[in-house]
Amino acid sequence: MAKQSIYKRYITELEPKPQPGECSYWFIFCKDRLLVEVRDDKAELPYRSDLDGLKVSLIRTRHLGRFNEQPCYVAEIESGSIPPDMRLYELRALYYAVDFDIFLLAGKAFQIINWDKTHQFCGRCGSKMNEVEKEIAKICPRCGLINYTRISPAVITAIFKEDKILLAHSAAFKGKLYSLIAGFVEPGETLEDGVRREIMEEVGLSVKNIKYFGSQAWPFSSSLMVGYTAEYESGEITVDHNEITDADWFDVNNLPELPAEYSIAREMINVYINRF
Repeated sequence: MAKQSIYKRYITELEPKPQPGECSYWFIFCKDRLLVEVRDDKAELPYRSDLDGLKVSLIRTRHLGRFNEQPCYVAEIESGSIPPDMRLYELRALYYAVDFDIFLLAGKAFQIINWDKTHQFCGRCGSKMNEVEKEIAKICPRCGLINYTRISPAVITAIFKEDKILLAHSAAFKGKLYSLIAGFVEPGETLEDGVRREIMEEVGLSVKNIKYFGSQAWPFSSSLMVGYTAEYESGEITVDHNEITDADWFDVNNLPELPAEYSIAREMINVYINRF
């Protein structure tokens, strides 16, 4: 499931080409939550020609392209201007409530609107940035610096030791959730270097036979999650007690609470479960 593409019903279109009376899909965010209409336990995007009828306080808006052959936009609104018949949800909570293609596209929309919000001014000279035509980019009119949308590459690894898989509890996790070892790639590293370093830093193990598994856009930290599998080579589990508070080898008959189904972590764990 993590490998599904946003491009089934979505087409990138940098310049809007609205038709008279044409309705659009609206991905409207208030801080980190998406505004939806809830009907019969299903959440739906606002679908209308403009936002006038919602009476929201608009901060910014950007054209995304076309979904189901209709225009789609992302917007940010101020808190306190939520229509009474609509609700705000975190993206993770909408996984089971919205069409899966909408869920994927909402991740893209979330990253673009946050990039827009955090790149209003030039990071080199402080001038107000201008839009670049026909690109999702901004340019400084004073020093010429161009900023494009950013993603941060991260690696996540399923580590196997015979018929067992290594699972760890992060200090950032809620409850008793356990998942795979993951972390951001550092400057100068290859993806495989990042795999080895993260595993050594967080649980004190060396691994071998590192193999690519797949990737997933991960909007919650504006990252691209790149999945790998690896085999245990040497070492004893020694957690860092900073990012990781506990880690152990688990077999299929003794698995802890696992990540959500929409994550590449769960997809990789499910492959292990099906294998054994």
